[in-house]
Amino acid sequence: MRKFLVLLDDSKECLNAMRFAAMRASNTGGAVVIMSVVNTDDIQHGFGVADLMRAEARERIEAHFEVFAKWMRSRAKIEPELVIREGDPAEELLAQIAEDGQIGVVVLGLNSDKGGANPVLSRMLRDAMDLPCAITLVPGDLSKERLEAIT
Repeated sequence: MRKFLVLLDDSKECLNAMRFAAMRASNTGGAVVIMSVVNTDDIQHGFGVADLMRAEARERIEAHFEVFAKWMRSRAKIEPELVIREGDPAEELLAQIAEDGQIGVVVLGLNSDKGGANPVLSRMLRDAMDLPCAITLVPGDLSKERLEAIT
């Protein structure tokens, strides 16, 4: 089964990437893997603070995931898988692709702000020739109707 891997973060464009992945998986008999990365640079160390910060980050990720998962279950009839990793988001995305041979497409949302840099996208494009899967870029300002039409 082909899996669509989508990165869950706090960005606005993440919503369209999730929708696209779910609709494509539903229309093609695939699955969706939603990955979120706890950036270790954001975790303070010492006296149990790091463990507390990790636990809070995981709770926030799981709550965020449930919002998307509920929509995917009801609308796209997809049961998404959640993967939580720690480290640099771009490195962890590449590691997940390497570990899961069923990932066929990485779906990334594009910010409509032309000045905003996306380090994950930059890294993926830099290493695109070495990837064993395709990359789909979904504009963050694409309408729901247009998403439905192209999926």
